[in-house]
Amino acid sequence: MSYTTILNEIPDSYFGKTMGRKVEHGPLPLINLAVGIPDSDTPQVILNELSQAILKPENQKYLAFQGKDTFKQAIVDFYQRQFNVTLDPEKEVCILYGTKNGLVALPTCTIEPGEEVLLPDPGYTDYLAGVLLAKGQPNPLPLLPENHYLPDWENIDTSKTKLIYLTYPNNPTGSVATPEFFQDTINRFKGTETKIVHDFAYQAFGFDHPNPSILQAEGAKDVAVEVFSFSKGYNMSGYRVGFAVGNADIIKNLQKYHTHTQAGMYGALQDACTVALNECDDVLEEQNEIFARRRDIIERALVEADIPHEPIKGGIFLWLQCPPGYSSDAFIEYLLKELSILAAPGHPFGERGEGYVRVSFSIDEAQLKEALNRLVSIQHLYH
Repeated sequence: MSYTTILNEIPDSYFGKTMGRKVEHGPLPLINLAVGIPDSDTPQVILNELSQAILKPENQKYLAFQGKDTFKQAIVDFYQRQFNVTLDPEKEVCILYGTKNGLVALPTCTIEPGEEVLLPDPGYTDYLAGVLLAKGQPNPLPLLPENHYLPDWENIDTSKTKLIYLTYPNNPTGSVATPEFFQDTINRFKGTETKIVHDFAYQAFGFDHPNPSILQAEGAKDVAVEVFSFSKGYNMSGYRVGFAVGNADIIKNLQKYHTHTQAGMYGALQDACTVALNECDDVLEEQNEIFARRRDIIERALVEADIPHEPIKGGIFLWLQCPPGYSSDAFIEYLLKELSILAAPGHPFGERGEGYVRVSFSIDEAQLKEALNRLVSIQHLYH
C-alpha cells in the first residue's frame, strides 16, 4: 500500500520511526540517551486524583468539547501565579491531547495554503509536518551558536512570513530566551500579519534563571500563542495532555479544529492535570533542581576533558559537537558500537544540526556518570 499524496510529502517522523526499535550495540550495557522523557514517576498526589476521578460518573460520559471549567481555571491561575499573565479561560485557553497534536494543528489554524512559516533550525522535528499538512511553505529560521541560538531578526527576511515557531528552552540546543528577547520579538511583529507560536514544553527547566513566558511581553497576546506540556515538568509524558494560551483569534481557530478531531478530553485526565497545576509547583522546582545538578555534572566532566559542547542553560539535552571528521550519523554509530551509548543524530533537527548529536540527561545520576566516563574516554577524537 502506498501513502496518499499528502502523506507522501511529509518525511517520516524520526522518533516515530526509531522509538522502541531493537538496537544492536557494543559489549557494554546499553545507556539510552536518545529519548527526552524525564525519568521520575508521576507525583503521588496526581495519581491519587486520577484513581479517584476514574470512578466519578461524570467522567464516564462525553464532556464539553473545550474542557472542564475547573481545568481551564487552573490554567488561568497557574499563568497568573507563575508569570503574572492574565488569561480569559473561554477565549484564550485551548486544551490539547498532547502538545504535539496542537503544534502540528496550529498551521492549519493560522495560515492559508502557500504562506510562509519559519521553523527553528535546529529545532523540534515535527513542526514541519504541521506546515506541510496545511499546505504552507516551510523555511528555516537560522539559530546560530554565536547568537546563543536566538534568531537575529535584523538579518532574517520576514516580509512574507505568516507564522514563526520558537521554542525555549530550545530542543535540541539547551539554549534559553530572555524577557528582553521576547519583548523585542513582540515589538517587531506587533501590527504585522506575522504570528508567533512558542513551544514551552521545557518550561520547568531553567538552570540559571527561571524561564520567561512569551506572554509576559507587553502586547504579546496580539501576536503570540504559547503551548505548554504536562509531560516534562510533571513526569506525565504518557498522559498526553497540554494546552495552548494566548491570541484569541488563533485559540478560536484551534478550538474549532478540535471540535472536529476530538470529542472532549477524558474527564479523569482533566482532573489529574487540574491537581498538577493547583498543587504541584514544588514538583516543578524539584525537577529543575534535579536537572540543574545533572547539567553541572555534565559540564564539569566535558570541560575537564576539553570536549567542545554548547552551554546548557535549560531543557534536558546536551547539544554535543561531533569530533572532527565525523558526520552526525557516523558519530552515532561510533557511540553505539564502541561505547554502547544511544543518542540522536543532529540532522533531523534541521540542516544546522549536522555535525552534532543530541544527548538526553533524563537518566539517573549513576547512569549519567557512567555515560560521561565513556564519553571522556574518547576525548582524543576531538584533538
